[in-house]
Amino acid sequence: MAAAETTLLPQTGGLGIRAGQASQTGAREANEDCMGLRIPEEPLLTLKGAAAVIADGVSSAEAGREASESCVQSFLSDYFSTPDSWTVRTSAQKVLTALNRWLYSQGQHLLEAHRGYVSTLSILVLKSRTAHLVHVGDTRIYRVRDGRLEQLTRDHATQLREGAAMLTRAMGMDVKLELDYRALDLAPGDVFFLSTDGVHDYVPSDLLAVRIGSGLLAGRALESICRDLCALAASRNSPDNLTCQLLVVDSLPGEDADELHRRLTQLPFPPPLDAGTVMDGYRVEAEIHASARSQLYRVTELASGATRVMKTPSLNFEDDPAYLERFVMEPWIARRVAGPNVVPVVDPASPPTTLYYLMEWVEGETLAAWIQRESPGDIASALAWVDQLATGLRCFHRRETLHQDLKPDNVLLGADGVARIVDFGSCYVAGVHEIAVPLERDGILGTAPYTAPELRLGRGAGLRSEQFSLGILVYEMLTGAHPYGEALSDLHSTRGLDRLRYQPSYHHHPMIPVWMDAAIRRAVQPDPAKRYDEISEFLYDLHHPNPVYLNETPRPLIEREPVRFWKGVAGLLAAALAVAIGFLVR
Repeated sequence: MAAAETTLLPQTGGLGIRAGQASQTGAREANEDCMGLRIPEEPLLTLKGAAAVIADGVSSAEAGREASESCVQSFLSDYFSTPDSWTVRTSAQKVLTALNRWLYSQGQHLLEAHRGYVSTLSILVLKSRTAHLVHVGDTRIYRVRDGRLEQLTRDHATQLREGAAMLTRAMGMDVKLELDYRALDLAPGDVFFLSTDGVHDYVPSDLLAVRIGSGLLAGRALESICRDLCALAASRNSPDNLTCQLLVVDSLPGEDADELHRRLTQLPFPPPLDAGTVMDGYRVEAEIHASARSQLYRVTELASGATRVMKTPSLNFEDDPAYLERFVMEPWIARRVAGPNVVPVVDPASPPTTLYYLMEWVEGETLAAWIQRESPGDIASALAWVDQLATGLRCFHRRETLHQDLKPDNVLLGADGVARIVDFGSCYVAGVHEIAVPLERDGILGTAPYTAPELRLGRGAGLRSEQFSLGILVYEMLTGAHPYGEALSDLHSTRGLDRLRYQPSYHHHPMIPVWMDAAIRRAVQPDPAKRYDEISEFLYDLHHPNPVYLNETPRPLIEREPVRFWKGVAGLLAAALAVAIGFLVR
């Protein structure tokens, strides 16, 4: 890549960044280095951050230049196209894994071993108040803070002799990619320096720190400082291409809680709505559900006659920024996890004048109503619904989102035979939680009887927590009961875990096979480590007898529930004694 430089001005408000870069061919015949910067406009800056990328095509490879350019261009294009709900780490891992496989496959077409599409790569993503580093090879990322230069990456290279090293890891070198990832807190005034080995191998760290510091102090343009550093490396007999980048963090997102509250409440809360009320072109027909947190109304869109569901926030939380943030996020989440088994949100006919959002109206009933009517449920029918719920959960999980409140009231069984998950108020979105806000987000959400113990105890949720909730639903659909009775609702500390006693499902529904009950029992284990690794494994065992469980036989009552057994024996003895006394009296 020929010499290049750019300056990206800081964004207004929030995260403010200046950046500059330069690349020179140096003593080589061609420039196999590549670099790139992207600071997007809002809202992408908040959701995905700003990125700086530097790559050094391996000179001994046949297509080092093509490899480095592919690394930079593909990352800057594909990273910003990944779902907003993904974390930086997940987005980078998926983009680079796919890119690495492509580079490796291209290299296999070349005849000589190790002469393919190989490049080093270092990536810096600045998002909210965090710096994310992704790295492979011997390009480097440094940070200058308080005048001290610190190397943040480690070289993946083995020194062979003075001035010669062999890469041990790089893009395109192996079909399996091993990346270094690191996340660091940002501070205003932080300076990040990225360079290829043609620069940092020939300019000592202390000299780099002095030149960067003096250049910034003098108010010089960042690309000018980068050009001078490249020239300095060349003057010190660097035989390689010369490329470096500088990024300066001028400001960080830092609105206080009052400012955040004002932004979240730009739209006022709607008043309680009565049947017949018309708002924004929608007529309220009836209140469907009301709780302390929100209200649901069935409404008619006057222009089209379509039936919709309107969700409004509760006035009880008008001064609660954490609640408001969650409510504002709900339709955003719904659009990103869209799928046939997730209830769709609907764009309003005109800009809303108050805070609410709309969903499609689904003819049918809740799973809670189905359980009440059908329990103990038909096994085949129940499993058919469960399969659809699992598909709906996968829509959340592929976007790094957890529903966290899977319960019978949050599942709609449509008259069209489609199960749909509703309610996005308790969702955890990994990518959003990387964005710093001046409020304490709710940690424990969901409904007690369906929430995994680790989440109830504040230990954090994961995919296995969702598996637990799904397992509870399966049990309840088949039996109409709860596997732990009331004990889970009363769980407030780790000591309460000892009181959780699983009741086999076949006690309530004798047609449930032992192997199916064993699958359910594993999915709802209080210890997440004892559950299935994947929900798909749980589903498979629900439909197919696992040989491990086929040999299991129900333990006798005296072993499973000794108290209940001896109470029963005592009852029988008392009855026998009463009969004997009756005969004696005669």
